[in-house]
Amino acid sequence: MILGSTGSIGRAALEVVEGLGPGARIVGLTARDNGQLLAEQVRRTGAPLAAIADERGYDALRRACPGTRVMAGPEGLVELVRSADADFVLAAIVGAAGLAATLAAVERGLAVGVANKESLVVAGAILMPLARQRGATIIPVDSEHSAVFQCLSAGRLSEVRKIYLTASGGPFRTWSAAQMAEVTPADALRHPTWSMGPKITIDSATMMNKALEVIEARHLFGLAAEQIDVLVHPQSIVHSMVEYCDGSIIAQMGTPDMKTPIQYAMTYPQRGAAGGAALDWKAVRALEFEPPDPERFPALRLGYEAARLGGSSGAVLNAANERAVDLFRERRIGFLDIARLSERVLSRHRCIAEPTLEQLLESDRWARMEVDACC
Repeated sequence: MILGSTGSIGRAALEVVEGLGPGARIVGLTARDNGQLLAEQVRRTGAPLAAIADERGYDALRRACPGTRVMAGPEGLVELVRSADADFVLAAIVGAAGLAATLAAVERGLAVGVANKESLVVAGAILMPLARQRGATIIPVDSEHSAVFQCLSAGRLSEVRKIYLTASGGPFRTWSAAQMAEVTPADALRHPTWSMGPKITIDSATMMNKALEVIEARHLFGLAAEQIDVLVHPQSIVHSMVEYCDGSIIAQMGTPDMKTPIQYAMTYPQRGAAGGAALDWKAVRALEFEPPDPERFPALRLGYEAARLGGSSGAVLNAANERAVDLFRERRIGFLDIARLSERVLSRHRCIAEPTLEQLLESDRWARMEVDACC
């Protein structure tokens, strides 16, 4: 089952499934509003269930997919998850919109490949305990967290001293603050190494993606914020590293291709023979690492702050950033305003230490409105 099959991760996942052969079967697909592509995917895979979050696309999807049970709206996504005969769910819906469906998969005790940061950033304090309670397996698909997950097989979690999340540095790694003040949406969407959706690509440019990954790692691996470091690695070959108490550092490396962590999650605990292209070591001339610049990329500092605060802080930072990115893409604010507005909203939030899901969703709504009010 793929939640968010029309996005960049979802499309890559469908290619991975095709490479796995006849033993892999798609039982459900969902999309936000791209009903035409979703219908094509349903016909190609023979998926018996489909759901579209935008209810306006329901009638067209139903007509285009005779013989397929079609659902619509946020409730339709949850209904699909609860009714599908699946043993693995890929949660790849960008933003907080996929949270309820992801939690529904965890409630069923399924293996869940988490490809959207928001499920853990917003609701990690709820999702991880629920997974333990229901016997669900959470497998990170984000390349950095997949790398840490793989490196952890070399030792026990109690033996981990620190983890290193690598970052490409994005398209503005060497730009001055003055240059970054003039960045346009088109500039921010030109990533030097990865091919991703627009929102994630802009998050990479601000380094907000690393900020959210710090919060995500805290929940996934039960680490303190002080045990999580970020290193800029322009080649994007080392996806992350784990440092153990004896000083040993284990790294996971490979080409910057999301098909590899997607397939690893789908076939875990085995490894499939396909996946992404193998790394050509003859073409690798150097592996460079440098600390990020907190002055030019203040978003990263916000991630550590939210990770230390815990509770509802992750939901607020994520929502504020999502709304600010929307405004930037609409050219209503500047590039540097994304982090500035996110920081202002986070500073105004009264953190709820042990929030309910309803309180997290309300915090999400409040943060978006605050961003608009601050513009």
